[in-house]
Amino acid sequence: MSEKPVRVRFAPSPTGPLHIGGVRTALYNYLFAKKNNGTFIIRIEDTDQTRFVPGAQDYIMDALKWCGINATEGPGIGGEYGPYVQSERNDMYRPYAEQPVANDKAYYAFDTPEELEEMREKAKLMNMPNWQYNSVTRTSMKNSISLPADEVKRRIENGDPYVIRIKMPRNVDVRFEDMIRGWVTVNTNNLDDKVLFKSDGIPTYHLANIVDDHTMEISHVIRGEEWLPSAPMHIMLYEAFGWEPPRFAHLPLLLRPDGNGKLSKRDGDRLGFPVFPCDWVTAEGELYSGYREKGYLPQAFINMLAFLGWNPGTTQEIFSMEELEAIFTLERVSKGGAKFDPDKTKWFQHQHLKAVPDAELADLLIAQYDAKVDKSRLTQIVHLMKERATFPQDILTEGAYLMERPTSIDAQSIEKKWKDDSNDLLTGWLAQLEVISDFTAPSIENVFKAYIAEKNVGIGAVMFLFRLLVTGQGAGPSMFEISEFLGKQEVIDRLNWGLATVAEMKK
Repeated sequence: MSEKPVRVRFAPSPTGPLHIGGVRTALYNYLFAKKNNGTFIIRIEDTDQTRFVPGAQDYIMDALKWCGINATEGPGIGGEYGPYVQSERNDMYRPYAEQPVANDKAYYAFDTPEELEEMREKAKLMNMPNWQYNSVTRTSMKNSISLPADEVKRRIENGDPYVIRIKMPRNVDVRFEDMIRGWVTVNTNNLDDKVLFKSDGIPTYHLANIVDDHTMEISHVIRGEEWLPSAPMHIMLYEAFGWEPPRFAHLPLLLRPDGNGKLSKRDGDRLGFPVFPCDWVTAEGELYSGYREKGYLPQAFINMLAFLGWNPGTTQEIFSMEELEAIFTLERVSKGGAKFDPDKTKWFQHQHLKAVPDAELADLLIAQYDAKVDKSRLTQIVHLMKERATFPQDILTEGAYLMERPTSIDAQSIEKKWKDDSNDLLTGWLAQLEVISDFTAPSIENVFKAYIAEKNVGIGAVMFLFRLLVTGQGAGPSMFEISEFLGKQEVIDRLNWGLATVAEMKK
């Protein structure tokens, strides 16, 4: 097989929102192209117009753009091999469909849907539930193999509806090397005579897919495991045309977190996590949540997807897109299904969030979450809170006390932690705060340590209640850093308010 320039494609059907399994397929194609200085193409396969969903194509393109999976060629992008939407290429398919007929590799079939259904029902009565149109049964059907040539000609001239079926040979081993699974062998006795061209003048997926891959000079077909059963038929179709097939790689399935079955579109919100990259709203107004709207960073989402079926061969887990482009190989893609782990997904998100520069994260909070805080102050808040945050919005919700004073104190926490000497200890600490001239975190910390040493008490005797009265929270970043951020007078005012509030609670 001659070496070709690497050209790969992601070819989704616009039948609904793009599942994360589809995004992973697009990602692996993209990474393979980048690693091999190749071309990544997006092609929309909309031959099945009965399942077409308005808005799905725009959703696919928008979702891939958010992920940072950018095509070299595709709809709205251009390229010398276009158009990149199959329905816009319809006129080219019929001449190709006729070629294997002329080569005795395909044939015309005139059977009506009713006649096909009748044959299936007869087969069921004969305990043959999985009847197929194949090398054995075709001779008893109405096609250009079983009918006289003059009748075939007459039917075509009369405009009788017909389909074109591939003529699958009997008892031939179809063998090809899958880049992930190794050698695959399937006997043609297990394959049926698939329809290549329908009576309505539209090609089936199989024909359009092969013709498009050939005319777009696709070198490698990297797709989901669900297409593996179709691969032998596609190999035979390439042979029927006399074309050199691309190399194939079939990716492992994405499994539910318990490993019990394929992760499907219906598993979304039902299992407590999204299975779509972005929100999708159906025509009926039903919402399916996406990672983008949940607050996931695209780089975290991509990092997580890359590890669902692939590993770098090292202990490194956090990768940027550029790092993935440099290291990705199909040789390290597993054959077995990959279990989706929602907790690990959040871990990836947390790691990537921490790596975002404070000012950049502040800009994101202002732009996407309408944060009503001065950019400089917000950047400081980000610095304090992002180590403990999973999503950008957590910084605003969990760090709300950094922007406004708490309005209440948890009575249960006071009941549990307030001791007989707590008021005296906190009042004494308040007095210490009032005389600190250098109100910075290190200085406040030094004074605090000296104070509890003088009082001969542990950190917990003062720190938890100090935090609770100033922030309203029982946990968070360093109280010394929080105090420096809030400023001396604000901390004193809040502590005075807290002591007064507790006094009222104790009456």
